[in-house]
Amino acid sequence: MKGSLSFFLISLVAILVGACRGGELRKKFYKETCPGAEDIVQKIIWKNVALNSTLPAKFLRMHFHDCFVRGCDASVLIDSTASNSAEKDSIPNQTVGGFDVIEEVKTELEKKCPGIVSCADIVALAARDSVSFQFKKPLWEVLTGRRDGRISLISEANSQIPPPSFNFSQLKQSFASKGLTVHDLVVLSGGHSIGVGHCNFFSRRLYNFTGKGDADPSLDSTYAAFLRTKCRSLADNTTIVEMDPGSGMNFDNNYYKILRQNKGMFQSDAALLTNKGASNIVDELLDPAKFFTEFAQSMERMGAVGVLTGTSGEIRKKCNVVN
Repeated sequence: MKGSLSFFLISLVAILVGACRGGELRKKFYKETCPGAEDIVQKIIWKNVALNSTLPAKFLRMHFHDCFVRGCDASVLIDSTASNSAEKDSIPNQTVGGFDVIEEVKTELEKKCPGIVSCADIVALAARDSVSFQFKKPLWEVLTGRRDGRISLISEANSQIPPPSFNFSQLKQSFASKGLTVHDLVVLSGGHSIGVGHCNFFSRRLYNFTGKGDADPSLDSTYAAFLRTKCRSLADNTTIVEMDPGSGMNFDNNYYKILRQNKGMFQSDAALLTNKGASNIVDELLDPAKFFTEFAQSMERMGAVGVLTGTSGEIRKKCNVVN
């Protein structure tokens, strides 16, 4: 009896550890069921990135926003209906794009292997492949085998995706709730090396930081003056500005260099310097080789958050609609 109980407990622990690490995700999940699936994804993603250099930042954000709500289950792709407002229409997801390219990939995969490749895996692969286009080689490994969720709620996206106004404590708590560490937080913030920010997400730092018509004193004054030439008022919600000035289309570790100069665009960027441990990690990531290694590892960890595997969820026929 004791032996049986011990075996049961060991098996249970193994199952729980496996779940924490992404359950049944593995390398080349589709090798037998849909050979060439990952090549098809890469080919279509690279074709589109060659035509539109803004896509890597959009796909990276899509993957991040997807994983932070119900896990990496492609719930971010589901359209709203008359009876349900979905994640896609939430405030943080107004800046996500590339949905048409994801559907192009899905359409091609459905022709080759109907009902086999999940939209959740497509999102994870699209993030990796789009950022990797610049280097013409994969920057991190994507384990596959995710399945698609059936639920998408605007309220969950609005409450669970950390906004750019968060302070360090709020960011730490948000990441911890997904099983991610402060190290992951600082490393994944390096994704701000590419893409743009909308004025309405940071203009309070320029014009009304404490409610007295003042600027955020932690923001470099020269950089703040530059941002005010782009964002003319608190009411501007359409203008966009590169998050990494002069390097906004190149994925690199320049983000940490400008962060050290107090030129992080968002309050959440500046927040990384308000904690000694996080600030030390920023310094470590000033080394390009260290950044690329650590970014790859953190992306793999984030890509395993709350995944559905086995018989959970479904494999959507179209990524924007549940079956």
